[in-house]
Amino acid sequence: MSIKKNLDTIKQNIVAACSECGRNPDDVLVLAVTKTRTAEEINEAIRCGITDIGENRVQELLSKYDDVDKNVRWHIIGHLQTNKVKYIADKVSMIHSVDSLKLAEEINRRCASIGKVMDILIEINSGEENKDGIDPAKAYELIETVSGFSNVRIRGLMTMAPIFADQETLKKVFSGLYQLSVDISAKKYDNVSMECLSMGMSGDYVEAVRSGATIIRPGRALFN
Repeated sequence: MSIKKNLDTIKQNIVAACSECGRNPDDVLVLAVTKTRTAEEINEAIRCGITDIGENRVQELLSKYDDVDKNVRWHIIGHLQTNKVKYIADKVSMIHSVDSLKLAEEINRRCASIGKVMDILIEINSGEENKDGIDPAKAYELIETVSGFSNVRIRGLMTMAPIFADQETLKKVFSGLYQLSVDISAKKYDNVSMECLSMGMSGDYVEAVRSGATIIRPGRALFN
């Protein structure tokens, strides 16, 4: 199948999932995960209508950056080390994987030096001890502190469901993130919105959309 056909299928699935729960499918962004994909493949996806792409690793993003159509927004979705922030601060429009005060401070510092306000998401751990992300109960303190920073803007939350999770677990993880966003919104922190919920990948994005995802992150489903 072509990238165009795959993207059409993803969009059809989004429409169907949204119709089940009374959502507008236009409120769901398809963020193409381009890990291991060539610049040529990425440019083809852009020609097919993809507006946003996500990379897991800084080095891979940098290796492709100059060869990819500039009419696209880059996102970092994988674990980000503080010493790598300086390489991508001027290149990405959103960082999905902020899970520590140290990282948020470095993003704020680097963006201040270039006069930029970076949109970030707070990554929430879905219950797996060996995975990245902050414990949901600790997210409030982190968000309250980061809300005072002048060069980052918290736009919402991100999570990754456990690999091979069954339908019930997926629903619990995704609906849990949605409820957490509602609870955080009720705190009315300055400089914080919960408009973005980045959750759902190739195998589970339909359930994520049903649970309120506004950004889904398909890779294999789009390019294979």
